[in-house]
Amino acid sequence: MGTIGKDVRHAWRSFRDNPVFTATAVLALTLGIGVNVAIFSVVNAVLLKPIPYDSPDTLVMPMNTNDGAIAGPAASPAKFVHWRAQSDVLENVAAFRTISMNFARGDVLESVPVHQVSAEFFAAFRPPLLAGRAFTPAEDLPNAGRTVVVGENFWRQRLGADPNLVGQSITLSGNPYTVVGVMARGFEFRDFGQADLWVPFQLDPNTTDQGHYFATVGRLKAGVTLEQAQARLAASAAPYRERFPPAMGPKSGFSVLSYQEAIVGQARNTLFVALGAVGFVLLIACANVANLLLIRATGRRREMAVRVALGAGRWRIVRQLLTESVLLALIGGVLGVVVGYVGMRLLLTVNTAGLPRLGDSGSLLGIDWRVALFGLGVSLFTGLLFGLIPALVASQADLNSVIKDSSGRSGSGLRQNKTRSALVLVEVSLAVVLLVGAALLIRTSYALGNVDPGFQARNVLTMRTSLSAAQFRTSEAVDQTARAVLERIREIPGVAAAAMTCCVPLQGGYGLPFNVVGRVNEGPFTGGGGIVYGTPGYFDAFNIPVVRGRAFDDRDTASAPPVVVVNQAFVKQYFKQGDPLGERILIGGGAANMKELATEPIREIVGVVGDVRAGGIGNDPGPMMYMPQAQEPDGLNALMQAAGAMAWIVRTNVPPETVSATVQNLVRQATGVPVTGVQNMSDIVSVSISRQRLNMLLMTTFGAAALALAAIGIYGLMAYSVQQRTQEIGIRLALGALPNRVRASVVAQGMILVGIGVAAGVVAAFFLARLLASVLFGVAAHDTLVFVGVPLVLGATAFAAVAIAAQRASRVDPLDALRYE
Repeated sequence: MGTIGKDVRHAWRSFRDNPVFTATAVLALTLGIGVNVAIFSVVNAVLLKPIPYDSPDTLVMPMNTNDGAIAGPAASPAKFVHWRAQSDVLENVAAFRTISMNFARGDVLESVPVHQVSAEFFAAFRPPLLAGRAFTPAEDLPNAGRTVVVGENFWRQRLGADPNLVGQSITLSGNPYTVVGVMARGFEFRDFGQADLWVPFQLDPNTTDQGHYFATVGRLKAGVTLEQAQARLAASAAPYRERFPPAMGPKSGFSVLSYQEAIVGQARNTLFVALGAVGFVLLIACANVANLLLIRATGRRREMAVRVALGAGRWRIVRQLLTESVLLALIGGVLGVVVGYVGMRLLLTVNTAGLPRLGDSGSLLGIDWRVALFGLGVSLFTGLLFGLIPALVASQADLNSVIKDSSGRSGSGLRQNKTRSALVLVEVSLAVVLLVGAALLIRTSYALGNVDPGFQARNVLTMRTSLSAAQFRTSEAVDQTARAVLERIREIPGVAAAAMTCCVPLQGGYGLPFNVVGRVNEGPFTGGGGIVYGTPGYFDAFNIPVVRGRAFDDRDTASAPPVVVVNQAFVKQYFKQGDPLGERILIGGGAANMKELATEPIREIVGVVGDVRAGGIGNDPGPMMYMPQAQEPDGLNALMQAAGAMAWIVRTNVPPETVSATVQNLVRQATGVPVTGVQNMSDIVSVSISRQRLNMLLMTTFGAAALALAAIGIYGLMAYSVQQRTQEIGIRLALGALPNRVRASVVAQGMILVGIGVAAGVVAAFFLARLLASVLFGVAAHDTLVFVGVPLVLGATAFAAVAIAAQRASRVDPLDALRYE
């Protein structure tokens, strides 16, 4: 320890005596280590930290599959009953979804999110209870009465922390719910919607309903592996298909995923791409610092040679120099952890890109032992990585050769700086790869920003109300309320159009299968598509064009002939030949598949409208079916009202903020329920592409850092080369060489090196760009513009760095050069 302590003290004095070198090296390492810590902290929070539930390895989610690939967790009541019956591999299979309800506190109504769960939910997640109990199986049966479990936050903030709350009632959507338990604050379920109230699902255990409107979770039975459960659920698809022939196609099936994989799977590619990119930045920083150490080691050759002559062994010299490099890396690492963490928190405050397990504005991001250990490991690794080569080179110093070199000409061109040249080649190549990735994502973001979503987003205001009370259970009641409210909204100055709907583009929706009447199908249905119920004026509010026929309007009441409007994608897929107008379809297959559709009538197609990218700006429009709210089956209306709040859409001729308060007050007074979720449609569009924007921002930052580090590395190499060749250049100038020729010689040497690095980087980027294909939109992975533009940008930057060094070479004074040692 004494010898190591001496090495550390010697290294510290050395850094103190060379502040410019120390600051430059620490800055490069802080940048390289900082971006790695920043991204790893997100990877840790999303992918590595165990989910905060008891025995997380046994928590799983049943899944649908399509042709062997995972298709999603959407469950129907019939599927839930079927998955719960697979008791040889699964237990405590629970249904859950998040809905909106209106909580009454005195005369004040408040819209609150509520988790609707089956009784098994509490056995599956095992949340701690402060008081009372969870739901009993009997309370989870249809018509069993209304009960609720409240969260500790809700209990304290809205119910006054009443110690005698259990057994009392609270009012939700106009109905009394008996409180049976209080859940402790520590239980988190925010990945599927944060709520502080739980009510029973009360699904019929004998149901045959095939409507998909919730998800499920369960536990592996003791001794059962995930692979065994997957095989069992896959095998169970055949009997389910036999029992419900219309419900599943021949390529559909079942599987199961671990709960953690189910909620983070889509984020994995994004995070791994970012982690790979910051690894490149770290390597570039290491190459830069290694070059600095090599240059510094050259200046210390006499010192090292004297130490060797006095008896110091080679290992002793190497250890001293490695101590210096590791100490540099640790300083950069400590600063990098702080800078990386603070920078990522600031970035996530602006945009979390919908990444799971991060909380609101990245509130769950933190530094735990994994992040600290990662920062320490990266620091030690980089210290050894960039310090080893300079240490080995410096330890070979020989006193005789040093004396000879100092007495003779000190020329040292690129050929005599092979190690430094190789490090610069690595920097340039890695910079090309990062810049190609950044350019591809910039083009993706630009393409997404210029996509026509099929609807008007500018000056469109959206807001929601939860019409879950008993008086809104019929479609007629909802339609009458909507018509009265919309008539008053349209009278507000500045309002151009208004409507009410179940579904806002880009915010999720519903889908159902359908049959074309009179057509023979290969499977149980002609096909499927998204469904939207809305009031007259829906297409005007979003400025969606009517291409053929007509939109539904005031004549399409509950007593009028049932109608449906479809989009162009629907026509292209299901009416490739022939005119869809006048054709009739039956949506959902009726009560055989979903009791809520028992009164669903056969509808006539009366219009075709333009396509809307409702599922995502980067997704192609799918088939859509639009129906009048007045003609929605009462059962389906009740299901939708219980599931979520209805949306009011207002298009204005003035800034939406100027009429927002007026519209909110009007809706609140007319419906008697609170207004929530007030947003501009432009903001909804922006959120929908937030992950692509985060990808672009990260890669652009990494690319800019790589470009700057590469430019510094190129300049450093060329400046050092010029310094070593001062005597040679001076002699050439004294013998009549023109300064322009000297500049050209230096530039040529530097740009040859850059050209080789760029060529290697382009080849590497060509293969690595395929990893980005899944997150690109509107640009090919091997886009010609990118693969031509990046080398030009990097070449121009490198040329500027080389030109500065070349200019310095051309100004060498021959007399000073001849005296140069």
